[in-house]
Amino acid sequence: MTPQPIELADDALVAAQRLSEWVSRAPTLEEDVALANIALDQLGVARLLLQSIGDEDELAYRRGDADFRNCLLVELPFGRSRGDLDFGWTMAWLLYLAAAQHLRYADLAEAGDGIAAKAVKESAYHLDHASQWTVRLGDGTAESRQRMQEAVDEIWPYTHELTEGIRERWLAVVEPVLKEATLTRPQDGWKPDGGRKGLHTEHLSYLLAEMQALHRAHPGVTW
Repeated sequence: MTPQPIELADDALVAAQRLSEWVSRAPTLEEDVALANIALDQLGVARLLLQSIGDEDELAYRRGDADFRNCLLVELPFGRSRGDLDFGWTMAWLLYLAAAQHLRYADLAEAGDGIAAKAVKESAYHLDHASQWTVRLGDGTAESRQRMQEAVDEIWPYTHELTEGIRERWLAVVEPVLKEATLTRPQDGWKPDGGRKGLHTEHLSYLLAEMQALHRAHPGVTW
């Protein structure tokens, strides 16, 4: 099943907003720049997709959470069980997301979609970046491995909605990374969904409140 443009757009838009939380807070300056660039890549694709549908500002800033069609995974806070930003948790999240996005964009690019042809190159970098960090942290110290395993396990249930229709191909990308990182591939069980139907976690409401605050306070403003 191929997601609709609005679903791909909302995945990228929400992911961009979530990733922006790392700006000035990453563990190194190099990683601060890398995560900011990945967030900008996500935002760029989101804008192109939204423009192909309608007015990008209206679609980004005037819809409520029930109107968004992103998967639940992208709205999750980074390290939500720990109460603060967690870098390893973020890399596991990005690994799962980038692997799915890369497959989706590759399929669309092969079919002649110009937006996907641009996005597939960027998503390849996102996937490589997350893969390298997953291996580095998973096959690192005892603490880093434990924290990565917890992250991999915690996010795993949300990957089912993300990978509907491409599950086996997605597993073929993700499982070798987890193996190289000496991490255990989680068992399938609980499969939360609903994001594609507008049924979201409370986390999206908070994220949109921050993202849309300026536009809603000053409707029609131009720079």
